[in-house]
Amino acid sequence: MTGEKNLESLLAAMHPAQRDGEYVYVLWPEGRPLLPGIEAAVREVEGLTVVLPRAVADQEGLAYGFVGAWITLQVRSALEAVGLTAAISKALTEAGISCNVLAGFHHDHLLVPVGDASRALEVLTGLSARSRKGPQQPLVLRGETREDRDAILALTADAFAVSPVTGLPVQGQPAEAALLRRLFDCKEYLPEFSVVAVLDGEVVGHVISTRGWVGDHLLLGLGPLAVAPKLQRQGIGSALMKETIARANAAGEAGIALLGSTDYYARFGFVPAASLGVLPPEESWGDYFQLLPLALWPGGVHGTFRYAEPFALISRDTIDRAPQ
Repeated sequence: MTGEKNLESLLAAMHPAQRDGEYVYVLWPEGRPLLPGIEAAVREVEGLTVVLPRAVADQEGLAYGFVGAWITLQVRSALEAVGLTAAISKALTEAGISCNVLAGFHHDHLLVPVGDASRALEVLTGLSARSRKGPQQPLVLRGETREDRDAILALTADAFAVSPVTGLPVQGQPAEAALLRRLFDCKEYLPEFSVVAVLDGEVVGHVISTRGWVGDHLLLGLGPLAVAPKLQRQGIGSALMKETIARANAAGEAGIALLGSTDYYARFGFVPAASLGVLPPEESWGDYFQLLPLALWPGGVHGTFRYAEPFALISRDTIDRAPQ
């Protein structure tokens, strides 16, 4: 059987599947007879590298670092096919997943960090599905409607199903989803600042800003911001942030406050709010409470920021790390 060469056909036809077990790379001891169970080997000037089940390496007392999950693409690609490895690597790179590629006669195989296996399968399955649909439509940013809300709430629950602080699964409904439900119905809700990102007809991202204050000065309080887990780190969060800032400037808003990652939000011009005289509702937030002064920032604003009422009903002892 001849392997497929056309990239789009390869992507559309692939069915990634994970092998059982965990796999490791080992520098094989010189002169030691090879063992059954070795799955792949590469001879280099420096020695022989083998890939084998972690259990075998442990049993034999062999040293290793990287522990991977083995994913087979399950599509027959020709060895001279162009672009498959690049397309796969690009998709996983954008999702923040490292990848080691092994090419066999029948299939291509990937070794990804074992903790990222399920997310890698999701990314690859999505890549294949989009290839079957044909060219992807551009990302659309628009105002949220009531018809979007079930999808937005489900999206937010998925985005925060794992705590951004502890890295552990959240028990029950994430606080961000509960907060968002209340924000939709509060008096501080501003419909023009509830923005969805839509890709191929599906809501894949959302951000909301509601009315906030410092004394008598009107500001915006941003959050939560959510992006579908399979599409994080692909620029959707950044697009939502830029759209929010553009809308706020056009509406004559003075500034936007938020609680979040100083690494992520600094790229949009946010600075620690205290440096501008605006204090967080809770002192412990420190520099994580940030402010973006907009074009009509009046200066001379001093005091403690007050969020929309629903924020007071939600525990704020976690930091929104902003799905991207």
